Amino acid sequence: MPPKKRTPQNKELKQNISSSDTNNVKSPSKNADDSIVSTPKHKDKDVDFVILCKDLQVTNSLCNHAWSIWKKASDSMEKMTDSNKQLWAACLFVAAIDMDVSTPGFTDVQKAAGLNMKPFLEVMKNLDVNIDIISPKVNSAVSRLEKKYDVSLALYQRFEKIWKDIYAQSTEAESTEIFKSIWTMFLLAKGSFLQMEDDLVISFHLLICVLELFIKRSPSSLLKPLYSSKLTPTRSSRRNQGKSKPRPPEVNEPLLEVVCKENECSLDEVKNLYETVFSPFLDSSGFLKSQELPKFEELSMKFEDVFLKNKDFDGRLFLNGDEKWHQEKPVIRAQVECTPKKNEEFSPAVLQTPVRATLSSVRQLRVSLTSASDQPSETLMNYFKNCTVNPTEEIIKRTEHLGEVFSHAFAQVVGPGCSGAGNQRFALGVRLCYRVMESMLKSEEKRLSQHNFSQLLNNSTFHTSLLSCSLEVVMATYGSGLSTDTDLSFPWLLGVFKLHGFDFYKVIESFIKAEPSLNREMVKHLERCEHVIIESIAWRADSPLFELLQLAGEEGRLEPAEPPAFLHQPPQHLHTAADLYLSPVRPSRSLPPVQDRSPPRTTLPSSPPPQPLAQAPRPPKSNSLSHFYKKLYRVAYLRLKRLCTRLLSDHPELELIIWTLLQHTLKDEYELLKDRHLDQLMMSAMYAICKVKFVDLRFKTIVTAYKELPNTIQETFKHVLISEGKYDSIIVFYNMVFMQKLKTNILQYASSRLPTLSPVPHIPRSPYKYPNSPLRVPGGGNVYVSPMKSCASPMTPRSRILISLGESFGNSERFQKINEMVKSSEGTLKRRVDVSSGPKPLKRLRFDTDGQDESDGSKPSGGSALIQKLTEMSSTRNRMQEQKMKEEAESVREEFTRGEKSE
Repeated sequence: MPPKKRTPQNKELKQNISSSDTNNVKSPSKNADDSIVSTPKHKDKDVDFVILCKDLQVTNSLCNHAWSIWKKASDSMEKMTDSNKQLWAACLFVAAIDMDVSTPGFTDVQKAAGLNMKPFLEVMKNLDVNIDIISPKVNSAVSRLEKKYDVSLALYQRFEKIWKDIYAQSTEAESTEIFKSIWTMFLLAKGSFLQMEDDLVISFHLLICVLELFIKRSPSSLLKPLYSSKLTPTRSSRRNQGKSKPRPPEVNEPLLEVVCKENECSLDEVKNLYETVFSPFLDSSGFLKSQELPKFEELSMKFEDVFLKNKDFDGRLFLNGDEKWHQEKPVIRAQVECTPKKNEEFSPAVLQTPVRATLSSVRQLRVSLTSASDQPSETLMNYFKNCTVNPTEEIIKRTEHLGEVFSHAFAQVVGPGCSGAGNQRFALGVRLCYRVMESMLKSEEKRLSQHNFSQLLNNSTFHTSLLSCSLEVVMATYGSGLSTDTDLSFPWLLGVFKLHGFDFYKVIESFIKAEPSLNREMVKHLERCEHVIIESIAWRADSPLFELLQLAGEEGRLEPAEPPAFLHQPPQHLHTAADLYLSPVRPSRSLPPVQDRSPPRTTLPSSPPPQPLAQAPRPPKSNSLSHFYKKLYRVAYLRLKRLCTRLLSDHPELELIIWTLLQHTLKDEYELLKDRHLDQLMMSAMYAICKVKFVDLRFKTIVTAYKELPNTIQETFKHVLISEGKYDSIIVFYNMVFMQKLKTNILQYASSRLPTLSPVPHIPRSPYKYPNSPLRVPGGGNVYVSPMKSCASPMTPRSRILISLGESFGNSERFQKINEMVKSSEGTLKRRVDVSSGPKPLKRLRFDTDGQDESDGSKPSGGSALIQKLTEMSSTRNRMQEQKMKEEAESVREEFTRGEKSE
């Protein structure tokens, strides 16, 4: 069967038949199949299924397609956990998406199934038993639907709380009318003027605008004093008398300020949205003609038209009090900075709703950037002036141009009136960008002892990448409340700025090190962006990575697999963003900086080292390629290790063989990765080795286990490039591409005499040091060292004994208390040391030259010696980081030894 052409991602539930995509299913034509289902034409189907189709008013063609989906699924299901009616409803919805028809809508089939949102989505997932049943198009549409629902649920639950804070007790009928009217007007405004309805912050700001309108139009007797006191007589009604077109509504700024303050919103952002989105909505909807409260019935009728265009789910169902639409309130566990051991001073987690968590993150970001400027600081300007060619004008012009591009793209995705919101987020990104750039240059100046960074600061790719990384932090912060991706999620920015993922990758590590204000979640997000680039984005056909690979392959300089001893540790490279962006030239610290202003990829040393007459001069090694491949091997092996743990626990010897084949493919057959995903090669390598080793492991089993791995999407194994413009499943890719290319190499592993195998590394969790994370002292029991923080609050009795590196250490009594804490935490030590009688030769805290902890049987040399040891630690903080990484590596090693629980 020839590969089917499939659409990898469907951004919306398309409802217009005339504009349908015909890649998978032919659009219904005007014939008998377009008529409502007729019982005589479906005698081969279950009677109850046909009745369900008639109830939902589906066409004959959709009925046939849904039945074919059902037959495929039922034939493959080993056990049915859902009723036939629930599965049939799910099949009808899948068929409707496949065929781009609007009937039946999601709410219709959900009601027919008798299930609420989440269980119904689980039924749809249960249909996905084979690769060819649920298309990537359906997966994308269902994912979008789930995100929209999650945002709506979070907003409704927040609205319920706000309502109680604003309105006083009144008659039930009056209270219910206002409550339902506010929510329905919000749904109407959101559906009418926002193209992207899953942006939590913008949607919440729009809800605040609706609340402001209803509060100022409500009788003061219905409001609580905090809000009734802000009501002022409005003159807009007198101004508008006798005029055919009403004036835009006047915002009650004192009232809006109170509502924003009580809900932790930015007043500037809400005012901007009020003027650009909410006011045009009120004007176009005719709600300015009267100063009375809008009626629920009128609002509901207007919303019906909006709902019929989308047909996804009806947000008004929240108002019915139907438990089928009320899920358990989603919460986010905000981790409190404390030691891994139980600390009585802190609770282990703080529960937050998605809205509160997002607004809190945004507020923290804005506070952290209060002192930053959207223009280069005086320090940055001095760096610019020290350049051979001053880049100031180009940097400012580039930033202004990218701002216009970003604002336009943002408005296209979110809504026509949201360009102002895009400008506000861009301004935050610019502030962060300039601050990080200054920090990077200070670090480079210290590292290289030079002041002229002309080559780096005149590199447009570096600046675009740095600004993109700053904006990615801002965009991720605004979307941090829900753990779902939106249209603005990474890698959206790469497309907006036409930036290669490989170039963006170069700045990530230096960015994290240069910006200490990043919280743990943002560091993890950037690390995940890095992994996405390594896994797929860097392998797009137009990526500059292939140019470097071709050059390295011609010279035989492609990075080999690293030896195990090196991989026990985090990456030991010292490459900064400057090294990577100026690659392939390896800058020499003993020579003055190269002042050549040509593009980085074509830069050559001014005087290459002398070579033998018989050899041509070898080009310098690419720092960026070497750096990239080291991380590629780590990411690839870690994912393979997780999959092997799930599937091949009975055949541990195969892991090494599979890794060897995969590493060979990455190094010598990298063309197979072009426009593909690293995991596609990983799964193919696993299947190939199991095949030649006669281990019964089907692709279906591999795919099922793969779906349980973190950060995976079904498109990876359902939509694989076969040849130019043709896509199919991973099984077809293996048969037609992978096996054909590597057949000879694969067969050599069938022999009992195996070729030389690649070393298998033990990989640390992350090369990044999360900010503010306590570092456990090895062997020190419950003793941790944290970065010194500036604290305006007075210290507690407990915190007075804490030591911060860089402070004055005080007398030896404080260290004796630490020693007592260490010894009391050791399970084998039953006694406490009597400080007055002199310590006995027991294990105590010791820091040696290698940063290791040891058992010391000798008597201590006194408090001054210990103080000297601790002082040495303050000047060698890198050792502390190494100790942390070793500890994390040991933790990962123990986890792999225990193995993961079976699915």
